[in-house]
Amino acid sequence: MKFILGEKLEMTQLWKGDAVVPVTKITAGPCTILQHKTVAKDGYEAVQVGYGARRLKLLSKALIGHFKNLGNFRYVREFRLDNSDGIGEAKVGDQVSVAAFAVGDRLTLISTSKGKGFQGVVKRHGFHGQDATHGNKDQLRASGSVGAGGVQHVFKGTRMSGRMGGDQVTRHDVEIVEIDEASNTIFVKGAVPGARHSLVMLFGNGELKLGLPEVKVEEAPVVEEAPVIEETVAEAEQPVEEPVFAPDEAPVEEVEEVKEEVKEEVKEEVKEEVKAEEVAEAPVAEEKEEKVEEKTA
Repeated sequence: MKFILGEKLEMTQLWKGDAVVPVTKITAGPCTILQHKTVAKDGYEAVQVGYGARRLKLLSKALIGHFKNLGNFRYVREFRLDNSDGIGEAKVGDQVSVAAFAVGDRLTLISTSKGKGFQGVVKRHGFHGQDATHGNKDQLRASGSVGAGGVQHVFKGTRMSGRMGGDQVTRHDVEIVEIDEASNTIFVKGAVPGARHSLVMLFGNGELKLGLPEVKVEEAPVVEEAPVIEETVAEAEQPVEEPVFAPDEAPVEEVEEVKEEVKEEVKEEVKEEVKAEEVAEAPVAEEKEEKVEEKTA
């Protein structure tokens, strides 16, 4: 028999070929074996495991002594064993991880469902309610009669309003879809009762494998260094040959200087033409002024 404790994280979905499989993500282990109970000593066969971490000041001295310096566990649970079962060579202090399970295993899950508080019969037991019209007032979600009046009491088990949820729920034949040993995560098919981060007990048939999963270390790729080309002294001392231009060709710098000189000459010519036009227009303007004065006189 193999077993482990874990916490429910969330629901998600995985692709398996062309099909989408709804799964529940559970982080499980590693768990430490704390005690092996036997029929001769305790009256029944069971193994006790611890899981999670808790602050030391929140533990009683009895628990601290029971843990025997193996850790400060938050959860301590027992898994009952049949006479034919056993834990093999396992002993106190050994660890159980997700490596004990494989994809395709069928497990039994035990968890605590979500608490929903005090609920009525419609939500708690699925009553369809009474008629909403034709003289029926304030009785739509009422429970109605709870039994005969002759016995003068309500029989046990009568479906009535009351506390709902917060119960231990067991699911059988739950399939493991995928296992991630690096993050100690198990993906099981379908929904698991309980809120997020609630405790889940997982167990099934098979040989119990002890120890933590092997962490695969990826080797970094080896980068080959590029060969360094050493320049010889003779190549370094060779004189640098200056470029020789053809008579029709000139370097770029000389061409730019010529362009700037041409631009300056053009600017000076334009300025001289503007001045000449102003000088020519001056006497014409004086004649116009004289004619205007004669007319006014």
